[in-house]
Amino acid sequence: MNILRFSDLLAQGRVRGQRVFIRADLNVPQDDSGKITEDTRIRASVPCIRMALDAGAAVMVTSHLGRPTEGAFKPEDSLAPVAQRLAELLGRPVPLKSDWVDGVDVKPGDVVLLENCRVNKGEKKNDEALARKMAALCDIFVHDAFGTAHRAEASTYGIAQFAKTACAGPLLAAEIDAITKALAKPKRPLVAIVAGSKVSTKLTILQSLARKVDGLIVGGGIANTFMLAAGLPIGKSLAEPDLIGDAKAVIEAMKARGAAVPIPLDVVCAKEFKADAAPTVKAAGDVAADDLILDIGPKTAALLAGQLKAAGTIVWNGPVGVFEFDAFAKGTEAIARAIAASPAFSIAGGGDTLAAIAKYGIEKDIGYISTGGGAFLEVLEGKTLPAFEILEKRAAL
Repeated sequence: MNILRFSDLLAQGRVRGQRVFIRADLNVPQDDSGKITEDTRIRASVPCIRMALDAGAAVMVTSHLGRPTEGAFKPEDSLAPVAQRLAELLGRPVPLKSDWVDGVDVKPGDVVLLENCRVNKGEKKNDEALARKMAALCDIFVHDAFGTAHRAEASTYGIAQFAKTACAGPLLAAEIDAITKALAKPKRPLVAIVAGSKVSTKLTILQSLARKVDGLIVGGGIANTFMLAAGLPIGKSLAEPDLIGDAKAVIEAMKARGAAVPIPLDVVCAKEFKADAAPTVKAAGDVAADDLILDIGPKTAALLAGQLKAAGTIVWNGPVGVFEFDAFAKGTEAIARAIAASPAFSIAGGGDTLAAIAKYGIEKDIGYISTGGGAFLEVLEGKTLPAFEILEKRAAL
């Protein structure tokens, strides 16, 4: 992918004294009191900000947080907790600026955080007038928010269109490199894990991957629908019977290419969905009418672990069981540890996947951890993301 990178501009000495506008993804979870409960995205955004500061730029950073109503700012929409955490990580003050669209006062060597960009009227619809105003604030626009790369909004697309210079920050560039390595030029066999509660939310991903991968592991409620498609009982487990035909089509598409969707041999069941429910391991054909399938069984976990250890490339999106409940987390743990032990290049993404990686402490053993949820899924669907498209266009000018 031919794009201009912020690192290129730094190497060419083109950043000193320039006004640099960084679109980051600082959309972090908070508790009811507004306290940040997990700061991965903030920490991931720090290198780009440091690069700009060290180069002597006047740095402006913005992000969305939550789902605010455009034009109606509320205290809970504020990036104030983010500014505080960013200041701690950078070891310097990070003033928070509101009503910033018409002008921002920042000196070279300093950084300011611009209040929640999704409060600006016209942000989501990529209003041209808003995008042009944002572009006028800077000399260099740096897109470093892969989590928003699938959205064509004023702060992600429009500003890139109209800024004097538009480039990819280190986080976005690393995502592009990892995606290229995993999907465009993968080392075979390529194994994908797609798990989640519903086939419907990931059907296009399953269909797209069925044309590319050598092994497609399904988990969670998605696996239950595939079990139905294979004629197996699932009791009262979560599934989508109306999508059995689609699941069968994915299985057949894989089979036609000499690949496979492994169907569970055994599962872990319970009579109710509770953390302290009694787990029972059953053969896949022995699930009772009142059973809930909450995890894959040990035989299935061992089979899948063997496939993962022999893979050349692994794409991981979603835990294979209710891993939040320890009694039903063994399948996800087995998968996680197999990926960690595999010599394959691995790329993992999605909120639950990141939580599983953190739970088992395998961050250092994953080739690349994507911080973009929806954007990561759209890449798996085979879509060209708007951020990639506009940055390629600008690089070609």
